[in-house]
Amino acid sequence: MRTHTEAVQWFAAAYLRREGNCSCWEEVGKRDVQEWVAWLLGRYSAAYASNQYRALQQFFRWLAVEDEIPDPMAGLKPPRVPDKPVPVFAADELRRLERACTGRSFRERRDTAVIAVLEATGIRLSELAGIRYDPGDPAAQRRRPMAPGDHRARQGGQDRIVKISHDAARSLDRYLRVRARHA
Repeated sequence: MRTHTEAVQWFAAAYLRREGNCSCWEEVGKRDVQEWVAWLLGRYSAAYASNQYRALQQFFRWLAVEDEIPDPMAGLKPPRVPDKPVPVFAADELRRLERACTGRSFRERRDTAVIAVLEATGIRLSELAGIRYDPGDPAAQRRRPMAPGDHRARQGGQDRIVKISHDAARSLDRYLRVRARHA
Protein backbone atom coordinates (compact mmCIF):
# COMPACT_ATOMS: atom_id res chain seq x y z
CA MET A 1 0.00 0.00 0.00
CA ARG A 2 2.79 2.41 0.96
CA THR A 3 4.71 1.60 -2.24
CA HIS A 4 1.66 2.37 -4.37
CA THR A 5 0.95 5.60 -2.51
CA GLU A 6 4.55 6.76 -2.79
CA ALA A 7 4.65 5.96 -6.51
CA VAL A 8 1.54 8.09 -7.14
CA GLN A 9 2.87 10.93 -4.98
CA TRP A 10 6.21 10.88 -6.78
CA PHE A 11 4.54 10.88 -10.19
CA ALA A 12 2.37 13.83 -9.16
CA ALA A 13 5.16 15.86 -7.55
CA ALA A 14 8.07 15.08 -9.86
CA TYR A 15 6.29 14.97 -13.19
CA LEU A 16 2.74 16.31 -13.25
CA ARG A 17 3.40 19.52 -11.34
CA ARG A 18 6.71 20.26 -13.07
CA GLU A 19 6.53 18.80 -16.57
CA GLY A 20 2.97 17.75 -17.24
CA ASN A 21 1.26 21.01 -16.37
CA CYS A 22 -1.64 19.05 -14.93
CA SER A 23 -3.56 20.47 -12.02
CA CYS A 24 -5.98 17.57 -11.52
CA TRP A 25 -6.07 13.83 -12.23
CA GLU A 26 -8.63 14.24 -15.02
CA GLU A 27 -6.00 16.10 -17.08
CA VAL A 28 -3.49 13.23 -17.01
CA GLY A 29 -3.14 11.54 -20.37
CA LYS A 30 -1.35 8.53 -21.85
CA ARG A 31 1.51 10.75 -22.98
CA ASP A 32 2.13 11.89 -19.40
CA VAL A 33 2.42 8.31 -18.18
CA GLN A 34 4.64 7.33 -21.13
CA GLU A 35 6.99 10.25 -20.53
CA TRP A 36 7.18 9.43 -16.82
CA VAL A 37 8.00 5.79 -17.50
CA ALA A 38 10.60 6.80 -20.09
CA TRP A 39 12.18 9.11 -17.50
CA LEU A 40 12.24 6.27 -14.96
CA LEU A 41 13.79 3.88 -17.48
CA GLY A 42 16.54 6.39 -18.16
CA ARG A 43 17.54 6.51 -14.50
CA TYR A 44 16.49 3.24 -12.87
CA SER A 45 16.22 -0.46 -13.68
CA ALA A 46 13.46 -1.79 -15.88
CA ALA A 47 12.16 -3.81 -12.92
CA TYR A 48 11.85 -0.68 -10.78
CA ALA A 49 10.16 1.25 -13.60
CA SER A 50 7.76 -1.65 -14.06
CA ASN A 51 6.87 -1.63 -10.35
CA GLN A 52 6.22 2.11 -10.49
CA TYR A 53 4.12 1.62 -13.62
CA ARG A 54 2.00 -1.06 -11.97
CA ALA A 55 1.45 1.10 -8.89
CA LEU A 56 0.19 3.95 -11.10
CA GLN A 57 -1.93 1.49 -13.06
CA GLN A 58 -3.73 0.34 -9.93
CA PHE A 59 -4.30 3.93 -8.83
CA PHE A 60 -5.74 5.01 -12.18
CA ARG A 61 -7.98 1.93 -12.36
CA TRP A 62 -9.34 2.78 -8.93
CA LEU A 63 -9.70 6.46 -9.82
CA ALA A 64 -11.54 5.64 -13.06
CA VAL A 65 -14.13 3.64 -11.12
CA GLU A 66 -14.41 6.06 -8.18
CA ASP A 67 -14.56 9.34 -10.08
CA GLU A 68 -15.89 7.94 -13.37
CA ILE A 69 -13.07 9.46 -15.41
CA PRO A 70 -11.17 7.88 -18.30
CA ASP A 71 -8.21 5.72 -17.31
CA PRO A 72 -5.12 7.29 -18.95
CA MET A 73 -3.31 3.97 -18.74
CA ALA A 74 -5.93 1.92 -20.55
CA GLY A 75 -4.23 0.17 -23.45
CA LEU A 76 -0.69 0.95 -22.29
CA LYS A 77 1.77 -1.86 -21.72
CA PRO A 78 4.21 -1.98 -18.81
CA PRO A 79 7.91 -1.67 -19.53
CA ARG A 80 9.51 -4.95 -20.54
CA VAL A 81 11.73 -6.36 -17.83
CA PRO A 82 14.54 -8.38 -19.40
CA ASP A 83 15.71 -11.57 -17.78
CA LYS A 84 18.67 -10.92 -15.58
CA PRO A 85 21.02 -13.90 -15.50
CA VAL A 86 22.07 -14.93 -12.03
CA PRO A 87 25.83 -15.24 -11.72
CA VAL A 88 26.97 -18.72 -10.75
CA PHE A 89 30.31 -20.14 -9.78
CA ALA A 90 32.20 -22.09 -12.39
CA ALA A 91 33.31 -25.56 -11.26
CA ASP A 92 36.94 -24.49 -10.81
CA GLU A 93 35.88 -21.40 -8.81
CA LEU A 94 33.77 -23.57 -6.53
CA ARG A 95 36.67 -25.98 -5.97
CA ARG A 96 38.96 -23.06 -5.09
CA LEU A 97 36.35 -21.75 -2.67
CA GLU A 98 36.01 -25.17 -1.03
CA ARG A 99 39.81 -25.47 -0.73
CA ALA A 100 39.97 -22.04 0.91
CA CYS A 101 37.59 -23.33 3.59
CA THR A 102 39.48 -26.53 4.44
CA GLY A 103 40.72 -26.89 7.98
CA ARG A 104 39.64 -27.78 11.49
CA SER A 105 39.06 -24.37 13.08
CA PHE A 106 35.62 -23.05 13.96
CA ARG A 107 35.64 -20.56 11.06
CA GLU A 108 36.83 -23.11 8.50
CA ARG A 109 34.25 -25.71 9.58
CA ARG A 110 31.50 -23.08 9.53
CA ASP A 111 32.49 -21.84 6.06
CA THR A 112 32.75 -25.40 4.73
CA ALA A 113 29.23 -26.15 6.03
CA VAL A 114 27.81 -22.97 4.50
CA ILE A 115 29.34 -23.68 1.09
CA ALA A 116 28.25 -27.34 1.20
CA VAL A 117 24.63 -26.48 2.04
CA LEU A 118 24.45 -23.74 -0.59
CA GLU A 119 25.90 -26.07 -3.20
CA ALA A 120 23.61 -28.96 -2.24
CA THR A 121 20.37 -26.98 -2.12
CA GLY A 122 20.65 -23.81 -4.17
CA ILE A 123 18.75 -21.93 -1.47
CA ARG A 124 19.08 -18.19 -0.96
CA LEU A 125 21.48 -16.80 1.61
CA SER A 126 18.57 -15.43 3.66
CA GLU A 127 17.07 -18.92 3.79
CA LEU A 128 20.41 -20.41 4.82
CA ALA A 129 20.77 -17.87 7.62
CA GLY A 130 17.44 -18.95 9.06
CA ILE A 131 18.01 -22.71 8.99
CA ARG A 132 17.77 -24.36 12.37
CA TYR A 133 19.44 -27.75 12.24
CA ASP A 134 18.79 -30.24 15.00
CA PRO A 135 20.63 -33.55 14.50
CA GLY A 136 18.03 -35.24 16.74
CA ASP A 137 15.15 -34.21 14.49
CA PRO A 138 13.92 -37.06 12.26
CA ALA A 139 13.89 -34.75 9.20
CA ALA A 140 17.51 -33.80 9.86
CA GLN A 141 18.44 -37.47 10.15
CA ARG A 142 17.19 -37.85 6.59
CA ARG A 143 19.37 -34.85 5.65
CA ARG A 144 16.41 -32.51 5.30
CA PRO A 145 16.75 -29.28 7.32
CA MET A 146 13.89 -26.77 7.33
CA ALA A 147 14.56 -23.54 5.43
CA PRO A 148 12.44 -20.59 6.50
CA GLY A 149 10.39 -18.96 3.77
CA ASP A 150 12.00 -16.14 1.89
CA HIS A 151 9.30 -13.61 1.02
CA ARG A 152 11.25 -12.39 -2.02
CA ALA A 153 11.59 -15.89 -3.42
CA ARG A 154 8.01 -17.05 -3.04
CA GLN A 155 4.71 -15.41 -2.29
CA GLY A 156 3.70 -16.12 1.27
CA GLY A 157 7.21 -16.95 2.40
CA GLN A 158 6.35 -20.51 3.39
CA ASP A 159 8.90 -22.70 5.13
CA ARG A 160 10.14 -25.66 3.17
CA ILE A 161 12.27 -28.70 3.72
CA VAL A 162 15.47 -28.71 1.66
CA LYS A 163 17.34 -31.91 0.97
CA ILE A 164 21.09 -31.79 1.48
CA SER A 165 23.76 -34.20 0.39
CA HIS A 166 25.59 -36.62 2.65
CA ASP A 167 28.73 -34.45 2.37
CA ALA A 168 26.78 -31.32 3.31
CA ALA A 169 25.26 -33.11 6.33
CA ARG A 170 28.71 -34.29 7.38
CA SER A 171 30.05 -30.72 7.08
CA LEU A 172 27.14 -29.46 9.17
CA ASP A 173 27.77 -32.11 11.84
CA ARG A 174 31.47 -31.21 12.00
CA TYR A 175 30.63 -27.53 12.31
CA LEU A 176 28.05 -28.19 15.05
CA ARG A 177 30.59 -30.20 17.07
CA VAL A 178 33.11 -27.35 16.87
CA ARG A 179 30.41 -24.78 17.66
CA ALA A 180 29.33 -26.73 20.74
CA ARG A 181 32.90 -26.46 22.08
CA HIS A 182 32.87 -22.68 21.44
CA ALA A 183 29.63 -22.05 23.35
